[in-house]
Amino acid sequence: MKSWWIRCRNGVVDLESRDVSVPQAPSGQILLRVHATAMNRGEFSTRYLVEGSKPGGIEAAGEVAAVGAGVSNVKAGDRIMGRAMGGFAEYALLNAYDAIPIPECLSWEQAAAVPLAFLVTYDMLYPYGRLKSGEWLLITGISSGVGVACLQTGKLLGARVIGTSGSTDKLAKLKAVGLDAGIHTRAPDFAAQAKAITGGKGVDLIVNNVGGGVFAECLRALAFKGRLATVGSVDGVMKCELDLDALHSYRLELFGVSNKFTTALERAQTVDGFTRDLLPAFAGGRITPVIDRVFAFDELPAAKDYMESNAQVGRIVVRL
Repeated sequence: MKSWWIRCRNGVVDLESRDVSVPQAPSGQILLRVHATAMNRGEFSTRYLVEGSKPGGIEAAGEVAAVGAGVSNVKAGDRIMGRAMGGFAEYALLNAYDAIPIPECLSWEQAAAVPLAFLVTYDMLYPYGRLKSGEWLLITGISSGVGVACLQTGKLLGARVIGTSGSTDKLAKLKAVGLDAGIHTRAPDFAAQAKAITGGKGVDLIVNNVGGGVFAECLRALAFKGRLATVGSVDGVMKCELDLDALHSYRLELFGVSNKFTTALERAQTVDGFTRDLLPAFAGGRITPVIDRVFAFDELPAAKDYMESNAQVGRIVVRL
């Protein structure tokens, strides 16, 4: 089968096309015939890569081709999406607990845009962020795939959403998706504007997609008992100021979202929660994934270049 591998050499990350054997489904796993996959910036970060090559792609949508021993929640021919190992290929493996049924209203491309972005969003806004109707949500770097997913999910929950972006065009596009207020900036200078927009109260929940460069400013923008979720580090700044006086005086909550050290049970619980609480919104047409561009499978290196140009609003999808 055709596949793309991520290769890291001397700190340079690129993609390499390979022909490899179709994998067999081990116990507890599903072999998926991939119809579409999506790009994820973190997968190409040199912070997480070692010298050498690995199969590319960490999510996919497609048809179940075969199941391993002990798998009973899906059968051959089912349409599913989820976190997948080696999603940049004609066939990929995923754990049975990662399988999410694709609502009939979603195309393959739309389904591929869901798993990673919305599972992360679910973690941040539901069990950890506890976002409620009427609260204020601020998203830094809102035009990213996760940023747009947070916007859509926040509006579903009845929140009022503020977003930061260095592009007025992107903010204008997101107004049509439900953005209540946009702050045009790439700098850590948005706290005063956020306080003004919220009538001096501050923001109840912030999703930091940018990194350490705006962390201190996020704290300054929070309301009493505000929560700050850190999920991205696009700016590469991994250490930052922490105002301890603000932390304890305002009873702030700080948390990160990553699957690096989560157990299989914890990942399965997130999928179950998403399927219960958020998947019906896709099936009912209340959320439609925002796709910026769709690339053909042999254009995957061009999709990587486009992602790294930071031109997109929403997800970048690759169609097989």
